[in-house]
Amino acid sequence: MAFKRAFFTVGGFTLLSRATGFVRDVMAANVLGAGMAADAFFIALRLPNLFRRLFAEGAFGNSFIPLFTKSLREGDAAARSFAQEALAVLVLALLVFSLLMMAGMPWIMHVITPGYADEPEKFALAVTLSQITFPYLALISVAALLGGILNSLGRFGPYAAAPIAFNLVQIAALLLWNENDVQAATAQAWAVSISGVVQLLWLIYSVRRAGWRLRLQRPQLTPRVRRLLRLIGPGALGAGVMQVGLFIDMILASQLPQGAISYLNYADRLFQLPVGVIGAAISTSLLPALSHILRGHTPTEVLSEQNRAIEFGLYLGLPAAVGLALLAEPVLAVLFERGAFTAETTRMVSYALTAYALAIPAYMISKVLTTVFYAREDTRTPFTIALRTVAINVIISASLLYGLMAAGYTAVAHAGLALSTALTAWLNVTLLAHQLHRRGQLQADPLLLQRLRALLLSSSVMAVVVLAARSALEPYFRSSTLVEILALSAVIGGSGLCYLGLAHVTGAQKLTDVVRLLRRRAPKGAPPPLAEGE
Repeated sequence: MAFKRAFFTVGGFTLLSRATGFVRDVMAANVLGAGMAADAFFIALRLPNLFRRLFAEGAFGNSFIPLFTKSLREGDAAARSFAQEALAVLVLALLVFSLLMMAGMPWIMHVITPGYADEPEKFALAVTLSQITFPYLALISVAALLGGILNSLGRFGPYAAAPIAFNLVQIAALLLWNENDVQAATAQAWAVSISGVVQLLWLIYSVRRAGWRLRLQRPQLTPRVRRLLRLIGPGALGAGVMQVGLFIDMILASQLPQGAISYLNYADRLFQLPVGVIGAAISTSLLPALSHILRGHTPTEVLSEQNRAIEFGLYLGLPAAVGLALLAEPVLAVLFERGAFTAETTRMVSYALTAYALAIPAYMISKVLTTVFYAREDTRTPFTIALRTVAINVIISASLLYGLMAAGYTAVAHAGLALSTALTAWLNVTLLAHQLHRRGQLQADPLLLQRLRALLLSSSVMAVVVLAARSALEPYFRSSTLVEILALSAVIGGSGLCYLGLAHVTGAQKLTDVVRLLRRRAPKGAPPPLAEGE
């Protein structure tokens, strides 16, 4: 399957997952708002999700797929043997780690939420909910291994569709248990772990349908497993520098007034829509493609594939950044402002969302650049770069937070944390690109430079259209729900069509090329073909 066709397969399912996720978020916002229970639940959700994104979907996936792809060339038996070896070690490590984390949660919570020490009720609830949600890490990590196998076999759909179960289970929990915010938060925590079981069962079924049956064997540190572990170690932080930044934000936000963690979480949910759909689709579909291409194509062709991935990520990422930054408040009002989610909550969340939006293009580029390293089985370089980036992120976050608090802007200090995450994302991209360029593994070709100029022009014009349309329709954004939806749809739809038209006219991305890419397939058994450059 070609990279861009795989991109749309993954992106399509991820978009469906985000759509069901928004239904869940709207329901949760209505019940939880931004109070004590909401803050406690979002902490409980953030902790296993941090490790999931670092290890399961980050370091493990990016390290396992190139090695598994290589073993496939030795035959299905060799690949199955390697997968079973990896599975055995993964299950043992996850069980030990999860049990230790759950047992030590009261002490861990003192570290990650230092601001809750004077709020015993909130602290106790955060500990309980975190213990309930943490088994999700083990379940989803095993699911990630199975998803890596399916992606390497060119079956991108099942793993991309699995997160939909997470949202459906949580929606069911909200419908059944919503008498008060604490009950709803507890039900949501249980739904997290239950959804992990559902996703794992789905992927076991999908792997068996693909003709693969894995047996759980006694863990052994074979040479292949040792190689995998050496790649995973440094790859964890390198794959999730932004997630580490978001986690640091949560720790610092615990020292702010109640609601700050919820503000950042709701903003992150909207920010993760384009990041999840586009970024996950890029990394999931590009890594197997590059792993094949590096062994079957010339360096010039590899560079071309990377450039096409960068420009396509920016083609979708730039307008997403512009739209979220300029329409943060009306989007939040339409989606969430009801029940416990007040107009004041909307305003506070919009500050963080505007700052987060600035990071979207950086995140798209970093997805491509880190994938280039992982396809070459180099996880150490992104790790060392991430270490520097995270250290700088802590300094910037603390400086902005305490600076705003000292200046009397404590109520909006959470926006400083979001801005720090955006600045860190761009720093990470700069360092990654510099290192690849020094090695001769990143070089912008004339087509990329031409399309980049066209994309910047199209996005700039789109920004003007968004501002003009928002100003003209401003009176309708505080009306009935139906009128608000129609007004927001008009702004988004009109500016979106303007952007697509300009991108087509300027040559940033022809609409006919996108249609052609959706129809194109690779010859059976052949490595994924390169994306077209014209």
